[in-house]
Order: sequence, then C-alpha cells, then structure tokens
Amino acid sequence: MLEGIVLVAVLVLLAVWVIAIYNRLVRLRMLVKEGFSGITVQLRRRADLVPNLVSTVEGYATHEKSVLTEVTAHRADATSASGVGATAAADNAFTAMLGRLMAVAEAYPDLKADDNFRQLQDELSEIEEQLQSARRYYNATVRDLNSRIQSFPDVVLARPLGFTEAEFYTDTDASIQQAPKVQFGAAKA
Repeated sequence: MLEGIVLVAVLVLLAVWVIAIYNRLVRLRMLVKEGFSGITVQLRRRADLVPNLVSTVEGYATHEKSVLTEVTAHRADATSASGVGATAAADNAFTAMLGRLMAVAEAYPDLKADDNFRQLQDELSEIEEQLQSARRYYNATVRDLNSRIQSFPDVVLARPLGFTEAEFYTDTDASIQQAPKVQFGAAKA
C-alpha cells in the first residue's frame, strides 16, 4: 500500500516536472515569435515611410532615377520575406539602398535644408533605432530559448516535444565589421 502511494507521488511529481518544462519552452517560443513580429512591424513602418522620402528626393534629384527606382522597387522585400534569414538578408540589402538614397540627398544642399526631408530623415532615424531594439530583443529571446533547449533537464524533453532552436537575426553587412574611417577636410581659413 505504501509502495503504491510512493509510486503515485513520484508519477505526479514527474508529470508536474514535464508540464513545467513544456510550459516554459512554450512561453519562450512565443517570446521568440513576438520578438520577430516586432522586427517585421518596424520593417513595415520603414517601408511605408520610403515612398514619402523618395518623392521628396525626386523633386530635387531628377537625374538620380536609377537609385530612386531601385529603392522603391525593393522597399517591401524585407516585409514579404519568409523566415529569419531571408528577412535579415532583405533588410540588409534595403538598408544599403537607403544609404545610397541618403548619399544622393547629400549632393543637394537645398534638399538637406528642406523641412519635409529633415522630418522624414528624423522619422527614418527613429525607426532605425526601434528596429535595432527589436533585433536585440528578438536575439535575446532566441538566446533564452536555445539555452533552455540545450540545457539539462530541458534537453531531455525539448526535442521529443517538438522544440527546436531558433535562428538568430544576424547582420551580414561586411562594412559594419570594421571601424569607420574618419577623414577631416582641410581647415578653412
């Protein structure tokens, strides 16, 4: 009789342990999905801002059509990509295109002085900061999930219960791997 009670108690404790691990892994997986959703929201905001930015630059830089057309054509690539890797690659490519657009804008002093352009530039800067924050949050949740899936005792149950490691959001832009070169022009008299 006592052996039966001990056996039932052990089985109940084992069931509670399995349920606790399962629920923790589900919560972490949901946080990863939430984190990726935050990235896509910021990418969508940035893509929605681009037509206004392009039309403002267009008014000043009519002979820079190829850059403007390319930026417009690829503005939704990151939001329509499927998966973390494809989204990150499209995001990196689009960020480079935006850099080219800003380089075009630098050549037009009247454009840089335009209030509408400056406001759009400020909005873009704010979105980029929020996008960086969303990427950091996503990668932190991926780290937590992957650590749990690989750690004992969760590792015993994670794979059999269908949990797999999530992919980190990585930036493959080689230019960020090096320190920027700062060059000052000749001093004006």
